[in-house]
Amino acid sequence: DVQLVESGGGSVQAGGSLRLSCVASRSTPDRHSGYCMAWFRQAPGKEREGVASISSRGTTSYIDSVKGRFTISKDNGKNTLFLELDSLKPEDTAMYYCAATTQPRTGAFATILNQEKYQYWGQGTQVTVS
Repeated sequence: DVQLVESGGGSVQAGGSLRLSCVASRSTPDRHSGYCMAWFRQAPGKEREGVASISSRGTTSYIDSVKGRFTISKDNGKNTLFLELDSLKPEDTAMYYCAATTQPRTGAFATILNQEKYQYWGQGTQVTVS
């Protein structure tokens, strides 16, 4: 198993920026696999949605509403996933969650934004934009 701990949320004004971090307790499940990771968010009264994903090989994908504003990245040496949030809008207000799923080396370039595919979740960090 891998444990995930998010940080970096807060309250900002529209147009502002935040950087979320997610520290993982391990970098790989085993020598044949890596982790595909993603950021999800859930606003009050809405379903949780995938925001951005990064494969174990570094391929990235985003939902349309955050393209050009959010950037997902990772530091493998520090087992840390990041989400840079720029040009924030009130509609970005939500609890943001980090997630990880085991990814075989053969599928290491695929990104995943389907929450049903993820086994490991962090506790969330709140982002509020006013």
